[in-house]
Amino acid sequence: MTGELFSSILVLLGAVFCALSAFGLVRLPDVYLRSHAATKSATLGVLCVLSGAFVYFLFHDGTVSYKLLLAIVFVFITSPVAGHLNGRSAYRSGVPLWQGSIQDDLKPSMEEDQALPVEQDR
Repeated sequence: MTGELFSSILVLLGAVFCALSAFGLVRLPDVYLRSHAATKSATLGVLCVLSGAFVYFLFHDGTVSYKLLLAIVFVFITSPVAGHLNGRSAYRSGVPLWQGSIQDDLKPSMEEDQALPVEQDR
């Protein structure tokens, strides 16, 4: 009974995080903020749902689901990296920041990269 309650709370919390992520994807003004919403809250939501399923099967059947553990690990590793790469590729391709943005952390790094001479093959 306690395991089912705990797993239900985790699944409900995961659904709330996923709903917040969807709301952020619709309401935020630029690709960078949308990427942040999708990466952070959707990852946390999916991890909570998978953890809830893991806890349910652990208490209900008494078995450890290695597939769920692998899914939790892979989502935890790959989703933030994919969000970072999407944001960085958008920046490098020239997608403008939202006009209300205060800070541009990549601008000095990009100016350094453009100032370096290009090495030619010999």
